[in-house]
Amino acid sequence: MTKKITAPAAKPATKAAPEAAKPTVPAAAIPAVATKPAPVAAEPKKIDLNKPLIKDAIAKGKELLKEGKTKADVAMVIFNALKAEDKEVVIAAFVQGAGLTEKGSVTYWYNCKRKARKTVKPA
Repeated sequence: MTKKITAPAAKPATKAAPEAAKPTVPAAAIPAVATKPAPVAAEPKKIDLNKPLIKDAIAKGKELLKEGKTKADVAMVIFNALKAEDKEVVIAAFVQGAGLTEKGSVTYWYNCKRKARKTVKPA
């Protein structure tokens, strides 16, 4: 005996939504949703690493790395030398002087800032 294979039964078409469920407000009455404009790509800030103070900090960092110091130690030395500079300048000095990546240098900057704040307690 062989069985005959038949196609599955067709599903009934879905029912349309009842009239009461459809919106009764005309589309023109609904306020348009404001969308944000696409972000404009900002030009990267120009960082001048040719200032004598910054050059000295980078050179000292490279020297400490050659001596076998850790990147954290080197970053702290650079941070202390460049406390008065902007965050971006210190981060760029970390990349050049401590051999850190761009993202890693942000973390080191944050940690150095916290450590420096802990050592200088308010009177």
